[in-house]
Amino acid sequence: MKRHDKERKKEVNKELIEKAVTMLLEGIGEDPNREGLKETPERIARMFEEICGGMGRTAEEHLSKVFDCENNEMVLEKDIQFYSMCEHHMVPFYGKVHIAYIPDGKVVGLSKLGRTVEVYARRLQLQEQMTAQIADDIMKYLKPKGVIVVCEAEHMCMTMRGVKKPGTKTVSMVTRGCFNDDEALKNTFFRMLEVGK
Repeated sequence: MKRHDKERKKEVNKELIEKAVTMLLEGIGEDPNREGLKETPERIARMFEEICGGMGRTAEEHLSKVFDCENNEMVLEKDIQFYSMCEHHMVPFYGKVHIAYIPDGKVVGLSKLGRTVEVYARRLQLQEQMTAQIADDIMKYLKPKGVIVVCEAEHMCMTMRGVKKPGTKTVSMVTRGCFNDDEALKNTFFRMLEVGK
């Protein structure tokens, strides 16, 4: 059995989630038995099974299927939408990820970059950590000459609570390989991001 097959076996415990949600409802002064809330613990358990479906996984299964390619110019996939959950407050953060890499004789199907984002978005997460995890897996499994990952997101922990500043975007960037010290390459990436806007 491959490593990523074992990792996929990590599943949420729906029964525990239902108990926790029932306690939470009681804790905020709600009646878990009232009509509108009777099935809420079960619904939330199913929801967490979906939105935390990346737990214990890597992107190996998506990035290991590669194709030979003589072209070693930059490949960019931009505006990959994602939704994740902040591990500090367990509320959503969401936005877009932009990924570019320089192939080293191999390319990956474009949908696999989006799937790589999903692996790391679908868990309790930090934006900065997610950006690095995406870049590191692309380097590890695709083995390009370099990769750059930029993530821009709005965090509901800043929008609906605390400082309450809707529309504020957080941007994180990670470079690996040839993108680390090549300013011209980074500038090309940012120019390509503007194409079509």
